[in-house]
Amino acid sequence: MKKLMKALAIAAAVLVAQGAHAEDKKFTVAYIAPSLDIDYWQWVAHGVQQKAKDLGMNYVEYTSENSPAKQMDNARVAVTRGVNAVVIGPVSSTSTPPLLAYLAQQKVPVAFAGIGPQPGQTNYTSSVTANNYETGLAQGKYTCELAKERGGKEVGMLSLPQDRENAQKYLKGAKEAFQANGCELVQMLETKGLTINEAVTQANDLLTAHPNVKAIYGMYDQAGSGAAKALATRGLTGKVGVTVADGSPTTIQLLKDGAIQGIFFQEAVGQGIDATEQVYKALKGEKTTQNMALVMPLVKAADISSDAAKKVIARVFPQ
Repeated sequence: MKKLMKALAIAAAVLVAQGAHAEDKKFTVAYIAPSLDIDYWQWVAHGVQQKAKDLGMNYVEYTSENSPAKQMDNARVAVTRGVNAVVIGPVSSTSTPPLLAYLAQQKVPVAFAGIGPQPGQTNYTSSVTANNYETGLAQGKYTCELAKERGGKEVGMLSLPQDRENAQKYLKGAKEAFQANGCELVQMLETKGLTINEAVTQANDLLTAHPNVKAIYGMYDQAGSGAAKALATRGLTGKVGVTVADGSPTTIQLLKDGAIQGIFFQEAVGQGIDATEQVYKALKGEKTTQNMALVMPLVKAADISSDAAKKVIARVFPQ
């Protein structure tokens, strides 16, 4: 009987040890953000963390402080610490080739969220971004419509940095839409810091240089907020139309107030969720999708409280 009890105790100890070993082998995903000072990248982080928890993965995060060198350091540190997969919002698309080469060498699957890799790169698991070109077309067309409704054809743009492939696609689509619909893009100003204060300054510069502008195309959320503030100061709210991509509680309120006429919602949380699912599938040896372009639907003030809009917004920012 004593021998039996001893054997059972040993077996139980082995099972516990095996369980602990299995726990030690739990997958870890690292999220590398270009900057965690920006709400958008915090929301992507929320999506990655949420999906990692659902999948039983550990989660760690790094911020690159908008530095390609820091971004590369983050990737090396993550790999050194035993991370199994990476989800990244890169500092820029042009910064991605050396990072991808390194992660491929380390056999670490990587998925992009929000901003994709430099065109021509193929050594990555997945790129989960908005359907930028089509959104550029749709937003350009709607911006032109707003300008014409206000008696003009001149439009201005507050743009993301054009070293990002998503910004290049937005711009390409918008320019085609302006030309096809009879509007003229008189000035485009690129952001450096993605802040509302910068966007206010740029919107004022745009309106001073081009007083006949009748609509402003905001390529990112703070651009819409900044344009709305500049117009309010000038007594031009509603007289100059404003469209914006991304969406946030701030721009939703501006939409309800009539300071912005349309939001093309980008699923920041959703991108984090879908990117994490893709690298998990890669780790499990399952089929992945290399390029996932998520639709950015236009929502106007009249539709913002609809069930369809609420469903979209749930994947934009944490509730």
